[in-house]
Amino acid sequence: MRVLITGAAGFIGFALSKALLARGDVIIAIDNLNDYYQVSLKRDRLAALAASGGNRFTFHALDFSDMAALNAALDGQQIDRIAHLGAQAGVRYSIENPQAYVQSNLAGHVNLLELARHRAVEHMVYASSSSVYGGNTKLPFAVEDRCDHPVSLYAATKRADELMSETYAHLFRLPLTGLRFFTVYGPWGRPDMMMWNFTRRILAGEPIPVFNHGDMYRDFTYIDDIIAGVIACLDSPPADDEAPKAGGSVKPHALYNIGNSQCEPLMKVIGLLEEACGKQAAMEMLPMQPGDVYKTYADISAIQRDLGYAPSTSIDLGVPAFVEWYRAYHGV
Repeated sequence: MRVLITGAAGFIGFALSKALLARGDVIIAIDNLNDYYQVSLKRDRLAALAASGGNRFTFHALDFSDMAALNAALDGQQIDRIAHLGAQAGVRYSIENPQAYVQSNLAGHVNLLELARHRAVEHMVYASSSSVYGGNTKLPFAVEDRCDHPVSLYAATKRADELMSETYAHLFRLPLTGLRFFTVYGPWGRPDMMMWNFTRRILAGEPIPVFNHGDMYRDFTYIDDIIAGVIACLDSPPADDEAPKAGGSVKPHALYNIGNSQCEPLMKVIGLLEEACGKQAAMEMLPMQPGDVYKTYADISAIQRDLGYAPSTSIDLGVPAFVEWYRAYHGV
């Protein structure tokens, strides 16, 4: 299978590319290598993919919000399926730089929908986010829940991507699957996310910022479990049969939560990080950040039922595995 992967130098895009290469697929990778976080990490990921993929891995450094550049790079290349994982990430950064989210997450998403439509792609899987649930208080979050009250621009752009995808599934019968990711972590993760940030600070003896005075809960999901779910989705396009899909569409468009279905207290994760780092954390207790949500918790019954998704990595195993990778990568 020939798979186009956007955001291939990013955390999830890298892990998906690595797994698909391992099973023999051909990967056409796109990333603009922006400096939202250290570009050296992205280049190290790409080097690992090039080494493992050989001539089955092709990389294009471009911004997929530029439709002309996208078409020029992919001219004449066969694409069977698309994993559209590229986006401007981060809840808090969307408050500082909203235009980056409009360009990448809105205009860029439409470009990928248009590409999939005109290439008659068999299936496009795209990244949504648990952030779409906003301030919902009903737990766990289910794909059938309403998502009308986002609390960050990032969340609003991801919900808009879902709505635009529903339109393309309706108008052009394009098979689409949106994945609402819940707090992904693990080796080769993102430096802007809590797990990396806290590990770096604890090892360096710096205080860690603990928001809402530690009274926060997240559905932490290990990268290997995430990738198993993404591949299961990629391999299973929703049928164009007018039957209701996960998320409620009767078009060939499904929405799934991908999480660990465990609502873990932040303070427990900090304790596991301290144990893995062999150092006690100095904590700076702070109020809740604008755009943050108090608790996330995934109802994964839809993806379990349809695709047999079964996450198996607890934070007791996943957190030490991440710290071990972090120390090896940085030599600390």
